[in-house]
Amino acid sequence: MQRLNIEAVAAGGVAVEIDGVGKRYQGVEAVRAISLSIVPGEFVSLLGPSGCGKTTTLRMIAGLEVPDSGTIRIGGAVVNSTPPWSRGIGMVFQSYALFPHMTVFENIAFGLKMRGEPAQNIKTAVDEAMALVHLSELPDRLPSQLSGGQRQRVALARALVIKPRVLLLDEPLGALDRKLREQMQVELKLIQRQAGVTTVLVTHDQEEALTLSDRIVVMSSGEIVQIGSPSDIYNRPANQFVADFVGMSNLMRARTSSADGDRVSVSFPNGRSYVTKAEGNLAHPSDVDVFVRPESVKLAPNAGSPSGKLSGTVEHIVYAGASTYAHVSVGLAKPVVASLSQKPQDSNAIRIGDELSLDWDETDALLMPALEAGARRTS
Repeated sequence: MQRLNIEAVAAGGVAVEIDGVGKRYQGVEAVRAISLSIVPGEFVSLLGPSGCGKTTTLRMIAGLEVPDSGTIRIGGAVVNSTPPWSRGIGMVFQSYALFPHMTVFENIAFGLKMRGEPAQNIKTAVDEAMALVHLSELPDRLPSQLSGGQRQRVALARALVIKPRVLLLDEPLGALDRKLREQMQVELKLIQRQAGVTTVLVTHDQEEALTLSDRIVVMSSGEIVQIGSPSDIYNRPANQFVADFVGMSNLMRARTSSADGDRVSVSFPNGRSYVTKAEGNLAHPSDVDVFVRPESVKLAPNAGSPSGKLSGTVEHIVYAGASTYAHVSVGLAKPVVASLSQKPQDSNAIRIGDELSLDWDETDALLMPALEAGARRTS
């Protein structure tokens, strides 16, 4: 379990605090005593596979589920028993949950009307919210007359118009096609910054979390596995699960043989060895997984005597539009994936069957205590 140091955010206050919160369903632990603090104005994403506990956590913040243990605070006040409508939250669901018989204006105004706001105040607030999400020209449209992106903006405006202390987003872009989803990610981040509202997003989409978040909370099996900035999560994963789940990665089994200070000798099963810097506590000798991102793998032709840390044969090339990947068989359990140059002439220079050397910079690799195969997705 990881927990953000409360003192580190005390100067800016804490908008949402989750302290030792747990939830069980029919004897099964959906969330296991997690702790997290979110500062005002921060955009935090709960990221993980289905069943990891991220949606249950969001629903407990919203008041749609009651925790079995621990404490939830919003703005410093304990809200464990506070009903959703009294928590000062706005929420956007994946389905948007718009009223089909109401116009854009009426949908956005609904929460304010339920609060008994004067008509003029409602009009002013709704006009401001529509301008914020770029819907000022469509106040009289029904949801059925809107595109998916426009419906998403209406749901977002409806959540923001009540001036919530915390905005909760439950996979709000999941129903959109890829191109529109990418466009809305940028718009959503800009709107959140302009509104200055503390935001918690639930998603299983790693790219969405990396694009939108100030911090990412990676969850697995009801626990928090790692908390960090998008750069931290991507470049310095805490373990194999995070490395494997967030982005494309190479995890290569090797064995340490000796150490001299923080320098350690690493040997691959195919007989290749190299010396690198080791972080953390590793036993020597011990099995390790060497973590390297595809974009950090450097390829060079084998000219007689192989160089680099590994050598192998290109067995597959994947063209993915903006990226091209070479899968190189190196005598390990899985091929090593390398991202090729974005220049077409460079990418086309490598062909299936080519014999190549593979290398990477010391700072681009991590050594992790080895896990058994199959444990990476569940631990």
